[in-house]
Amino acid sequence: MEKANAEVLAGGIGFRPRERCLPGGVPEFDFYARVEEYYFLQTPREVTLLNSGGPEIRHIFLNVPHSANPKTSWYGESVGHYENGDTLVVDTIGISPKSYVDDFRTPHTDKLHVVERFKLSTDHKNLELLIMVDDPGAFTTPWSATQRYDLRRRPLTESPCAENNENFFNYKQPAMPTADKPDF
Repeated sequence: MEKANAEVLAGGIGFRPRERCLPGGVPEFDFYARVEEYYFLQTPREVTLLNSGGPEIRHIFLNVPHSANPKTSWYGESVGHYENGDTLVVDTIGISPKSYVDDFRTPHTDKLHVVERFKLSTDHKNLELLIMVDDPGAFTTPWSATQRYDLRRRPLTESPCAENNENFFNYKQPAMPTADKPDF
């Protein structure tokens, strides 16, 4: 991490997972929304977050507990509920340590636990997100961050990341993982 940040401070370009078509992980997913819009799709049982930069899709299952032994994945297992009718609280565990916490390539362990609180402003023009991070295997204390987003209505358009998978900055990253067999 120190070496990567020293390169950026010397004028190099910082690492961004999407430049290699890699998922960003959690909470990096939230920080990337500063650059690319993301969209909320909600049903009574699930909130799906889509990042317009693709292929970012997060599933948040509503009003259910975490699995007894969640399978580790890029976005982990996210469960959520509403508090006071206006705040979506998302609790995520099981996040793969292949991802980073942020754009500074801050590593984490498989003990990473992230709680996000999404709340609309009263005029529905802004979204505030409070992110709480705890990982006793990587950090000496829990920490938090706040993001504020302007809300705009824009169409979700196609963004074929796989057709633009060039390694322009010569990062040594593992190959994109693929499943041994299809899910369905």
